[in-house]
Amino acid sequence: MKISICSEALYMGKDYIQAMKELASAGFCDIEFWTWWDKDLDALKALKDEHSLNYVAMCTKFVSLVDRGKHSEYKQGVTESIAAAKELGCCTLISQAGNDLADVERSVQHNNIVTGLKEVAPLLEESGVVLTLEPLNTRVDHIGYYLWDADEAFDIIDEVCSPNVKVLFDIYHQQIMQGDLLRRIGANIDKIGHFHAAGNPGRGDPYAGEINYAGVARAIDDLGYTGHIGLEYFIKDSVLDSLARCREIFNVAY
Repeated sequence: MKISICSEALYMGKDYIQAMKELASAGFCDIEFWTWWDKDLDALKALKDEHSLNYVAMCTKFVSLVDRGKHSEYKQGVTESIAAAKELGCCTLISQAGNDLADVERSVQHNNIVTGLKEVAPLLEESGVVLTLEPLNTRVDHIGYYLWDADEAFDIIDEVCSPNVKVLFDIYHQQIMQGDLLRRIGANIDKIGHFHAAGNPGRGDPYAGEINYAGVARAIDDLGYTGHIGLEYFIKDSVLDSLARCREIFNVAY
């Protein structure tokens, strides 16, 4: 198990190039970010080469999956995102499902997600890029979002049935919505392509909340997970001081 740093969350509002340089200088070279389409890909490639960065994950374009009428746009966004990921050497894409459609039955929206993901699965399999579908909490941060239930997300992955479509299990979001973290993770570890972590409440430092991240990290490691846990949280003080403590909590060395 490894950790990756979400540069846009920890350096909110700051220059992304400078943020990545600071992380690299401190030995944090596994980095993820949200949007690629508003960034200079050539500059990101040069930065990657200069500082031996590993771009772990980034988002697809934000297009609703629950809306069947937007699937062509979603597929186009995934196609472009795959191309950008390949250019940057990134192997994981993060996808949201979209907001709940009040006038459409949930079963229909569920099926729309499955259909949309099945349409892009061959593109992902051909490219070797893994797309991770992210459930979010709808109680605090993402009111109106469709996919809050991790169990439904795992069902969707079963229905899509592609090795390149998995779940992004955000520990912070799932603690808010459902809890029972270790049992749910343990039962579905083969369907999880990426993790995110933040402290709850407040989405702050992972070590400053109710979640026992040292225990969660040990349990994930014991399951044989070899991917990343992305540190995606908001901070008011020193980023590097906070990350130094996270190294200890997650028991990783750089």
